[in-house]
Amino acid sequence: MKFMIIVKASADSEAGKMPSEKMLADMGKFNEELVRAGVLLAGEGLHPTSKASRVRFNGDKRTVIDGPFAPTTEQIAGFWLFQVKSKEEAIEWVKRCPSPMEGECEIEIRKIFEADDFGPELTPELREQEEQLRARIAEKQ
Repeated sequence: MKFMIIVKASADSEAGKMPSEKMLADMGKFNEELVRAGVLLAGEGLHPTSKASRVRFNGDKRTVIDGPFAPTTEQIAGFWLFQVKSKEEAIEWVKRCPSPMEGECEIEIRKIFEADDFGPELTPELREQEEQLRARIAEKQ
């Protein structure tokens, strides 16, 4: 099972405050544990929403909206992608994580859809197309 581990933004992260050397070192150690355990697929920090844009869709119309976006607590400061056996295992890994922000913060755990989750709407042809796309992506990595 794959899970996206979402680090929620804080006032500091949205203000562009960079993490301390200690926090970077602690996160580096945690990420190393994840890699050694074969859990970590990817992980990145994100710039604040003041440097972001959104594209709003309404039928054929597209509207670009530049950040910052509020409320801060609903924004994302970073993420990991985990490959684990269960949601409970993902939770246990997150509980071992050093706090990614000074003060109170929150990490959200979301399961990533797998092909079987889509049911009969994902026809054999669409499944094959998806598998081919994933194979092409893997070749480029």
